[in-house]
Amino acid sequence: MAWWRQRTERGVAPWVRTRLRTAPGAAVAFAVLVLVTAFLAAALPRALDAYETKGLRQEIAGAPPAATSVELSAPQPGLEIAQATREKAVRPPALAAVRRAALARLPAPLRADTTESAYGVRTSKSLVGLNHWLPVIDAPPRFTLAAQSELAAHSTVRGGRLPTAAGEVTADTRKVEAAVTEATARTLRLRVGSVIDVDGFGGAPLVVRITGIVEPRHPRGGYWSADPVLRTPGVAADPSLPPQFYWEAGLLLAPGAAPVLLGSQGQPELYWRFAPATDRLTAQDVPGLVSRIASLEGGPELLRMREVAGGTAAVATDLETVVGSYTTTRAAITPVVAVGAFGIGAVAAVVLVMAGGLVAVRRAAELALLRARGGSLRGITGRLLAETAVVAVPAAAAGLLLAVLAVDEARLLPAVLGASAVALLACAVLPVRAVVAHRRPRAHAERDDLAQARPGRRRTVAELTVLVLAVGSVVALRRRGASSSGDLLVSAAPVLVGLIAALVLVRLYPLPLRWAARPAARGRGVVGFLSLARAGRSSTVGVALPLLALLLALTTAAFGGSVLAGVSDARDRAALLATGADARIAGPGEVTPLPAGVAGAVRKVPGVRAVTAVRIERTAELTSGGAGAKEGLTLIGVEPVSYARLARQTGLGAFPAEVLQPKGAETGGVLNAVASPGLAERLGRAPRRITSLAGDITVRIAAVRPRTPAAPGADFLLVDAAGLTHSDPTTLLATGAALDAPALRTAVRGAGKGLTVTLRGEERAALSDAPLQAGAERIYTTAALAGAGYAVLALLLSLLQSAPERAALLARLRTMGLTPRQGRRLLSLDALPQALLAASGGMLAGWATVRLLAPGIDLERLALATAAGRVPVVGASLRTDVWSLLLPAAGTVLLAWAVAVAQAWWAGRRTSITELRTGGMR
Repeated sequence: MAWWRQRTERGVAPWVRTRLRTAPGAAVAFAVLVLVTAFLAAALPRALDAYETKGLRQEIAGAPPAATSVELSAPQPGLEIAQATREKAVRPPALAAVRRAALARLPAPLRADTTESAYGVRTSKSLVGLNHWLPVIDAPPRFTLAAQSELAAHSTVRGGRLPTAAGEVTADTRKVEAAVTEATARTLRLRVGSVIDVDGFGGAPLVVRITGIVEPRHPRGGYWSADPVLRTPGVAADPSLPPQFYWEAGLLLAPGAAPVLLGSQGQPELYWRFAPATDRLTAQDVPGLVSRIASLEGGPELLRMREVAGGTAAVATDLETVVGSYTTTRAAITPVVAVGAFGIGAVAAVVLVMAGGLVAVRRAAELALLRARGGSLRGITGRLLAETAVVAVPAAAAGLLLAVLAVDEARLLPAVLGASAVALLACAVLPVRAVVAHRRPRAHAERDDLAQARPGRRRTVAELTVLVLAVGSVVALRRRGASSSGDLLVSAAPVLVGLIAALVLVRLYPLPLRWAARPAARGRGVVGFLSLARAGRSSTVGVALPLLALLLALTTAAFGGSVLAGVSDARDRAALLATGADARIAGPGEVTPLPAGVAGAVRKVPGVRAVTAVRIERTAELTSGGAGAKEGLTLIGVEPVSYARLARQTGLGAFPAEVLQPKGAETGGVLNAVASPGLAERLGRAPRRITSLAGDITVRIAAVRPRTPAAPGADFLLVDAAGLTHSDPTTLLATGAALDAPALRTAVRGAGKGLTVTLRGEERAALSDAPLQAGAERIYTTAALAGAGYAVLALLLSLLQSAPERAALLARLRTMGLTPRQGRRLLSLDALPQALLAASGGMLAGWATVRLLAPGIDLERLALATAAGRVPVVGASLRTDVWSLLLPAAGTVLLAWAVAVAQAWWAGRRTSITELRTGGMR
């Protein structure tokens, strides 16, 4: 039998145990590297799942219950059915039986939150209240009558008692009891004992006696908000011209009184409303959820529901719209986040290969000796694989366990696959490197000097193939754009650019070394020539892998920094557009003048630098034709000097104050105005008459600006407030770098009632609260930091690989008279060429990546997903962040220099004899 297959004789230590005992430090360091890498590879997909799931749940929970509730409804039983049967079908026992059957038929993953669900009978058409004492706008109020289940469990009685059904209520009953909410009682002037006559019940009206006033326990929950008219009255309008406005409110009948609605003309209907439960819903359920909702609304699941609710039952919900909005946001965010994942994955893989390569280089003589003595590649590979697996597999398993414990509510399979890939790569690097390097036994290792290397045809073909594929992918991406969600080409763009840069720089690297070595050889100094000679004698693999790792890390960091900078700028801009200044103080709707003294109180608040008072008239009108038609616009009266200063400071439509301050003799009663582009186009350059509550004025457009602080999201017309009949301010715009928010609110409350304070900082913070966006930013930041850490490790491994040779060289030169200062300079210059190459290449690759992807990536979803309807839409585009280019590159050069200086200092502490003895083989 061959020697590597022979059984170990007694007294001979096993190979794996011997190797681990020989180099325990290296084994522990390699285990730590594998553990950390496996943890990141397993935690990343779990974190993606976790924040996507949290984002889905909050998207559904934050949407109006009227949109997310799934409602099963059926019209009243047909008139061809016996009256007693019709009444029995709407009584609580029958409705409860249908509810139980419908709950059992809800298809997974759709589940119901029974605590916020409800069922009952209601009038789908509101009915008129006939009492003369009810408040009237243009028409008498109308009421929606609902006999809804479990009123006692969802409300607190604040007056009277809950309604009951006295005796057996039928369709012919004309007296019932009802409860109303506090908001309804306050608006419609109701109290316990009030009697309302409701029209629409044939000959005689339905007499509804109010027996209780209730307060909703969870007013924003699905029970009350799915049909908000039952909770809060609102103003509605009929379709007549001109429209007639009226109050619309809800009357809550006892469930047993539901049969009375069968005698109304309000088109009564039966309903079973299910609020969605999100506690077990995950991001992976989205496709199935959308499919099941579609089936419920018009597919096989609807037929199953009709088996229990009747052949004419229907299911209605807008839940698919809410989920679709979430899906759109996630699709826009995922490619950007995947860039960080691809970058860190590529850097980590290169670092693992470098770690295995370092071991292979250190053990090159040992492996060459085994091959020379008859060891086969299969036997050597098996032993190397065994000794690596003993360290890597438990470390990867520990990393997987830590990831599972650190991130919950996520799938296990992607984490297992990620950790397994790390373990497989870590186990395979050393055996593969050994097989490649020792395919044939050889007595001496061939020199692989980078400066003198002449790559073979195979390497040239391989490099050209990879280069063509990478360039082709980048060109295709450039032409198509990055709008395709989930496209791996978009995510791999920084890696592709870094790979191209690495291939090109490795080819070009020898040229400057050769050019610089010639004049250095003719010079009198020895340090420059030796450092260039040392750099030129570096192996191709020893330069290519660290260079690739650094380029990938720097490119990913530059792209990530640009993304985060673009997001931050967009949110800052959106917050400014929401307030117009650092703080905005106004009354309800910005329509009523502010109380006297508010401006003075605000100016005294610590941190307030300036306060600008403006009058905003959103109901101003412009005569737009001979027929006397009116067009609405926003008229803003300002004090020119202070407002021009504010516009200049905020960067929102700056203009000279003199534009609004012409000489009175030259105006002829016409006010100069600054207008938005759309309004300026409508007004033209001729004087135009404007009517408003602040007074009628004639204006002439003197300047056009796209935005203004007082109304940044609307068409506006700025005029001098001195020209208005009523110039009392309705809004205050305050600026200050460090506003004291509590003190500001206290001062405003003390100066008047009903005033609102909107702070720019709070608006900015609100834009970062969404789980989907916040989770994506955290993952991206973590990936960028981890990539930077791997880049540092790659640099250290590169320097560590050549450290013995540099130490031995320094020791030999010290015996020949090299001073410590010259030694430090030598090692510093020795490390700088590769660091400078990586830094310059990383900056170039990062800049190219940002320029490549900028036209196709819109960061609006990532930056402003929560801003819909709250702030004006702001386009968020990718731009190059200079600091993200310079800081990582400078850090790379400084770190390389610091390590070289530290090694020179440490080598200076050891005697030359000791170093040369321990490094005699070098």
